[in-house]
Amino acid sequence: MLSREIFPLLVKRLGQFDSVALLGPRQVGKTTLARQIADTAGDSAKYLDLERPADRRLLDDPDAYFAAHAQHLIVLDEIQRAPEIFRVLRGQIDQRRRMGGAGGKFLILGSASMDLLRQSSESLAGRISYLELGPLNAHEVELKNEGSLDRLWLQGGFPPSYVRDDGEESLQWRRDFIQTYLERDLPQFGFKVDSEQIDRFWRMLANDQGELFNAERYARSLGVSGHTVTRYLDMLEKLLLIRVLRPWSVNSGKRLVKSPRPFVRDSGLLHALLDLRNIDDIRRHSVAGKSWEGFVIENLVGASLGRAKPYFYRSSGGAEADLVLEFAPGKCWAIEIKLSSAPTIDRGFHNAADDLGAERRLLVYKGSERFPMRGGVEAMPLTVAMDEISSAVQA
Repeated sequence: MLSREIFPLLVKRLGQFDSVALLGPRQVGKTTLARQIADTAGDSAKYLDLERPADRRLLDDPDAYFAAHAQHLIVLDEIQRAPEIFRVLRGQIDQRRRMGGAGGKFLILGSASMDLLRQSSESLAGRISYLELGPLNAHEVELKNEGSLDRLWLQGGFPPSYVRDDGEESLQWRRDFIQTYLERDLPQFGFKVDSEQIDRFWRMLANDQGELFNAERYARSLGVSGHTVTRYLDMLEKLLLIRVLRPWSVNSGKRLVKSPRPFVRDSGLLHALLDLRNIDDIRRHSVAGKSWEGFVIENLVGASLGRAKPYFYRSSGGAEADLVLEFAPGKCWAIEIKLSSAPTIDRGFHNAADDLGAERRLLVYKGSERFPMRGGVEAMPLTVAMDEISSAVQA
């Protein structure tokens, strides 16, 4: 079994809070983590999969069920199947608080952002701690050499895709995953959309990986309104399938780009959407550089455990940073990402870092050595940059 870096933090949060929500797309490993925790708790844990009718029936009267198991850890998997339970959870969490923390805990698993899950339910603001579980990252697969990094980049970090030694089997799993989301999961979340239209939109986003988003251009291609296209993007973002990297917008007196840059979050899904079967296919494709950039961004943002806000920076004068991580107001790092194993830095990145007042300037590249570059830039491999970010958020 592949260990997940977030596991100790999840255990710690359950010790600190009455309830914790673990969010992430389907098949990313949430249930596996929850079962590990439930198994450790033994008889004092109750696991309910809300996609199973038998488990749903146990919650015909959720107040009574939760009250009967007030001393238990209760795991509620696929909470989006029963959004009405949020209203009950609010009261139950308050009740457990009145017990002085002596009661049990709630571990809530959901396959979308919390904003989406609670749209038609009571807010749990201030009553719950949130964690996001993404696909496997570069540390978790215990990279030994460049070939294993290529495998993670090619097949992505969804465990059922990554663990398959046969590349065609992995690709077929990802194709099936995409189809399932389009045909089953979108309707489950209440989205009344044409699955073929969303499929086209998703594939268009894949071809434009990391480019500035122009809603009107997509609208013309799809024959819909710009508002509809924006709604499509918002939907995929809330399902945790797309990262919409927003521009740094602090007033600096510069004319800054205002359009966001969408990325397909998992590189394996990106390559399946583009029918790229191997590393050579990726390198020959025009999306290669942006594919690597999106892969690196997901790993770096994940290393911050949600404690650093990600942006990009681009001015009309040509100043540009691929990724800006804001650790606190006035404290940010400027990061450049290169696929090349012999990277160079242009003046635009230095100008961006100057504009930002960046504390550090990093270049993350596809190589194995760490070395200094001119202008205070530190070049380093992906996993080293992840270590630096982890240390920064824990300082």
